[in-house]
Amino acid sequence: MATLVQTAAFPLLYLSLFFLPSSQHSLTSSGAPSIKILASIYFCLGVVIAGDNMLYSVGLLYLSASTYSLICATQLAFNAVFSYFINSQKFTALVLNSVVVLSLSAALIAVNDDSDGPTGVSKAKYIIGFICTLAASAIYSLLLSLMQLSFQKVLKRETFTVVLEMQIYTSLVATSVSLIGLFASGEWRILHGEMQGFGKGGFAYVMTLVWTAVAWQVCSVGVVGLIFVVSSLFSNVISTLSLAVTPIASVIVFHDKMNGVKIVAMLMAIWGFASYIYQNYLDDSKARRTQTRETESQNDSV
Repeated sequence: MATLVQTAAFPLLYLSLFFLPSSQHSLTSSGAPSIKILASIYFCLGVVIAGDNMLYSVGLLYLSASTYSLICATQLAFNAVFSYFINSQKFTALVLNSVVVLSLSAALIAVNDDSDGPTGVSKAKYIIGFICTLAASAIYSLLLSLMQLSFQKVLKRETFTVVLEMQIYTSLVATSVSLIGLFASGEWRILHGEMQGFGKGGFAYVMTLVWTAVAWQVCSVGVVGLIFVVSSLFSNVISTLSLAVTPIASVIVFHDKMNGVKIVAMLMAIWGFASYIYQNYLDDSKARRTQTRETESQNDSV
C-alpha cells in the first residue's frame, strides 16, 4: 500500500489539463514522436518507478525517519554521475565536492549502529533497509536523468502539458504494476485489519492515504517540472534540501534520537547542498555575462 499510494492520485492531474491554454495541447509540427515510442517510454519509466517506490517503502519500514532521509541524500551524488554520462552535465570542483561530501554523509549513517530504529527491527533487517534505500536512491537518480533525456531528445515540446503527460502516464503504469503486486502478494487481505487497527480510526486511515497520495502527486509534478525547465541535477538538489531538514522534523514529530554522528552527517549533507547551489550561481552569472557581451557586440555591429 505504501508503494501504491505514491502514484495512485494521478487522475487528479487530468483536471490540470483543462486549465492550460488550448495551444499547449498541440504537438509541434515537425519531429513529433510516434505513439509507439511514447508508449514505450512511459511504460519503461512507469515500471521502474513502481520498483523504485517499492524499494523506498521497504527502506522506510526498517529504518528510522532520520536515518532514511540521510541515506536518501545520496540521490544527488548518484544523479551527478548519471547526469555526466547521460545528460552531458559538466563536472566542476564544487559539484565533485558535493558528490563526495554527500556520499560520506550517507556512509556515516551506514557504519553507525542505529539503535533508534523501528521497534523489533533486527540488524539484518536494518542492513536490508539500508541497501534498499541506497538502491532506490540510485534508481531514482537514473530515472531523473532518463526523463531529462526524454524531454530533450524525444518529446521536444516547449509546453507544460508534456510535464503533466509524463507524470500521468508513468504514474498510470506504476499504479497498475503496484496493484498487480498488491493482489499477487496477498497483502490486500490485511488492509481491512490494518485500517481497523489504525490508532485514529478507519476514517483517519483513509484520509491519511488520500492526502498522502495527493501530496505525492504535487511533489512529483514539481520534480518533473524542474527537470523539464532546468535539469535533472537541479531538480534533485531542490529535493535534497528537504532531506537536510527531515532529521530535525523527525526528532520533533517522531521523537527519534539525534546522536552526534547523525548531526555531523546532516551538516555534511547541508554542506554538499550548498556547494552545488554555489556552483549553480557561478554558472548562472557566467551565462549572464556571456549573454551581455553578445548583446553588446550585436549592438556595436549595428
